[in-house]
Amino acid sequence: MEEGIDSGLPTEPPPLPYSLHTRKKAIAFFWFLFVFDTLGQPLILYWVLTYCTNLSANLVFSIVTACLGGVSVFEYFYRLHNLFRKNSRARPLNARKSWLDFFHINFTIVWLILAVELIIGTVPKQPYVRLVAMVLPTVMFYFGFVHLTLDVLRMMGFKAPFRISSTPKGSVMPTALYALIEDVVAVDGGGGQMYRYALRTRYLSSPYFRRMLFEMNCFWSGGSIIFAAAITVVIFTVSEPVAFTLGWSLPFAWAGVWTLITIPWVQSDLRREKKAWAENRGQGGIRWADDITAPTRTRFESVQEYIPSLLPWVREKQAGPSTPSADCADEVAHKSESVPDSVPDGVSDGNSGDPHSTLSVDGTPCRSTDIPENAAASVTDNPPPDDKN
Repeated sequence: MEEGIDSGLPTEPPPLPYSLHTRKKAIAFFWFLFVFDTLGQPLILYWVLTYCTNLSANLVFSIVTACLGGVSVFEYFYRLHNLFRKNSRARPLNARKSWLDFFHINFTIVWLILAVELIIGTVPKQPYVRLVAMVLPTVMFYFGFVHLTLDVLRMMGFKAPFRISSTPKGSVMPTALYALIEDVVAVDGGGGQMYRYALRTRYLSSPYFRRMLFEMNCFWSGGSIIFAAAITVVIFTVSEPVAFTLGWSLPFAWAGVWTLITIPWVQSDLRREKKAWAENRGQGGIRWADDITAPTRTRFESVQEYIPSLLPWVREKQAGPSTPSADCADEVAHKSESVPDSVPDGVSDGNSGDPHSTLSVDGTPCRSTDIPENAAASVTDNPPPDDKN
């Protein structure tokens, strides 16, 4: 057998039972409404009411803010209903009924911040136009700092201080983008707990997938902080009408550019991940656990390794992908017996060698005899029981 190849590994990563291709029209319709509500409507109302009427500035901004955020408000209460309703299949795995997912908690906090910002900006007789223009940069600052902080704490070895969506308190701190994808697809996209379970299976079983999410989270959160700071400088430098226009439009321009970069980047990394599994090549680390030390070699890391070879003063040959040692292989073979025995119907754990294997939702390998009956309830037809986490 070729060195570095582990025949006990699955031949493909666990699948995610969700497709964006079949939902293109719904996604396009939602984003059309959102962009019009958050970009088109405030700018149109501001320019028309300011330059085509005799209304006072205070009344103009009162109208603009009163019409703002209709889609977001509807989405907020739609998510709240899906999470709190009886027998909900959208709430986090094994979470009690009263527990919100991580995205909704942040959704609530950022809305409170924006409400204060808009009230302070529009109440005076002469509104603080620049402060009202800071609504979207404030959102960028908030989610950028929250997501980046979570991943910094993760790399420092901190455990989750409270339940973060389906990640229980005391588990390895998840990368923030994982929690965001889980919550948005499960609730807003209708994937439900079946998707939460499948995504957790993929996340815990694939170091490559975890590393890719970490890199993308740093790319988006770091970019949002940097560009929010740049937009803030622009807002407080140019004239008020221009500041208002740029404050509401530049964040969408940045998000569009970042999306165009992200799509081919993720597609490339997913192909590389699939190829690694198809070649049955060990990725290292502890299987079926969120091991932040597991060695990987994503597209971004490959580019990082290639850059020094272009510089004449730092030319050096980069080492190839690491492979698990013999001791690690023995440990993996021993731990493979601990993979749980069942998954929800329609979800595969990606282990072609043992079609009945799975894993616990907190990432700890176990057998069916170790799984309490209420753990399976979170991904079956029964609603998850209340817990104290």
